Amino acid sequence: MSIDLTELRSLPVEEKLRLVEMLWDDIGAANEPVVLHSWHVTEASRRSAEWKSDPSIAIDRDELWRRVDG
Repeated sequence: MSIDLTELRSLPVEEKLRLVEMLWDDIGAANEPVVLHSWHVTEASRRSAEWKSDPSIAIDRDELWRRVDG
């Protein structure tokens, strides 16, 4: 597959983030195994522990977009 990144790079950050969100949703809905490297698991565990120790640091999707849309 070949994708012209020139057009993607010219998009505003807000639109890039929306594309990332759509891609993540699509990956999550796919019926394919996702291979994780050990550092991914380590980082996910670190972030989970950080959140468990202080749940107030979490924001929901709506808050994320409020901050992005500014």
